[in-house]
Amino acid sequence: MSSLPPIFDGMGRAMKGMAEHQRVIAENIANGETPGYKARTVEAPDFSALVEGQLGAGGAPHVARPQVALSSGMAALGAKAPQGGGRVVLDSETSETKPDGNNVTLEDQLLALGQVQQDYAAMTNLYRKQMALMKTAVGKG
Repeated sequence: MSSLPPIFDGMGRAMKGMAEHQRVIAENIANGETPGYKARTVEAPDFSALVEGQLGAGGAPHVARPQVALSSGMAALGAKAPQGGGRVVLDSETSETKPDGNNVTLEDQLLALGQVQQDYAAMTNLYRKQMALMKTAVGKG
């Protein structure tokens, strides 16, 4: 357990999630001309543990992300689990599919990359301000 406030743990998780999202976008761009390649994205991080930790076990509302497991019936109907890590999923918001089955568009990926960059800048700014508050609180800022 960290001696820092829980907000720092949340910021760290968010920044790791953004780094993973940036890696997935880079893979999508690299496979932009690969026949049959399907664009992927990263699910948003699950911060329910932080919420439950703050509210305690005394009748607090439960927050959880639903998980869908691939059953044998789903597999028999042709469903396939997404490739990659547990949080990397197929992107359902693609704008077009090429005749070769590839649905990666450079424009969509660059827009997603720009959003990740904005989110990362906001998170580092928040981290910097929280650190300044901590230094002020202990008399070193």
